[in-house]
Amino acid sequence: MLISFNNSHSPDIKRSSICMKGSIQQHTKYKYYYVAWHEKKKLHAISRYRGFLCRDGEIPGMTGKQMAERLLSLIRADVENGTFRIEKWTGRMKTDVIPYLWEWHEETSKTLTPATTKDYQNSIKNHLVPWFKKHPYQIHELQYDVLCKLLNSIKRGGKGKKNVMYCLRRCLVHAYKSNRIPAIPLFPEENKYNIVDPIIKWLPEERQKRIIQAIPEEHQPIFWWLKYHLRRPSEGMALYKFDYLKDVDAFHIRRTFSAKQMIQQTKTKRQHLIPCHSEFKKIMQKMPVYIDSPYFFVNFHGKLEGKHYTHCTMRAIWINACEKVGEDIQMYSGLKHSSCSQFVNEKGYSIDQVQMITDHARRESVKKYASFELDTKRRLLEGNQVIQLKDEVQ
Repeated sequence: MLISFNNSHSPDIKRSSICMKGSIQQHTKYKYYYVAWHEKKKLHAISRYRGFLCRDGEIPGMTGKQMAERLLSLIRADVENGTFRIEKWTGRMKTDVIPYLWEWHEETSKTLTPATTKDYQNSIKNHLVPWFKKHPYQIHELQYDVLCKLLNSIKRGGKGKKNVMYCLRRCLVHAYKSNRIPAIPLFPEENKYNIVDPIIKWLPEERQKRIIQAIPEEHQPIFWWLKYHLRRPSEGMALYKFDYLKDVDAFHIRRTFSAKQMIQQTKTKRQHLIPCHSEFKKIMQKMPVYIDSPYFFVNFHGKLEGKHYTHCTMRAIWINACEKVGEDIQMYSGLKHSSCSQFVNEKGYSIDQVQMITDHARRESVKKYASFELDTKRRLLEGNQVIQLKDEVQ
């Protein structure tokens, strides 16, 4: 409970000499402690520390007076740091985490992709709000120890936990830029998320091609395009006819689908110019043209405007083809991951060469494809490679 009053004291509050830097007082009737603070010719009674009323029994191991003393220290620290605002402590400023999270989400969703907006909404609704209802901290009280407790409470895998914490961090960056908090708190270290990098699952080219050949012929072009050009399915779905630049024989990648909505940018917010692969050009020359659609790849049985492909449709086509040839691999792994891994492990390309082909911004992102095949590892473990090298020297 936060109390604000003029110089005339309430009869239930003990009167005492109060300096400009505040003092600790106790409510005569309800026995909780509070910080009495003069600001702009008013006397304010600030009675909550980390969301708890300053009285005995609220926080294990701390008395109400100790809570009030820590509260006074935090207020004085704001004064020393030049970030003091009385509204932050009296509750007249939106510092409660839950309403601020939704306020931030509503404002930032205008500039985010639909998929990111949906992910943030899920993090706030299903993980952050339930936790902060049980632990009513204010934004300025979110420090390293509090964030570690939050992290440990999230019932998701390592990557999922990181997504939730990243959402909160973006909110706190916004709060810092808006002068709501004096600094962005330290977040838990990477090793606390227990993220294990999965082994990339991929197929040799011969098996990959068998799956695509098992797809009905009318649907094969978009899958061959993804295989030969190492792009995301959502980019192939969003490709327009005019994105093929005939004069340079290349595809201009500049848009994608995000949460079933077309957006005029790629996932990485970069545009890409990808040369048309010679094998795909043979396929492209035989592709039927659907005049009433602007899309490069058309699902002739589709019901959407323009008859573009959807993730749902493509996944169903891929799964059916896998079943026909006895394979079990997800579409993204069977296409992009497999094609990238083939360049490194079957065709002998270097990491830098594959990075140039894929237009990855970070070299680290490409390293995951550089995994030797089991047969190669087995030969090295058995020492066969050493014997071969000796023979070559002789």
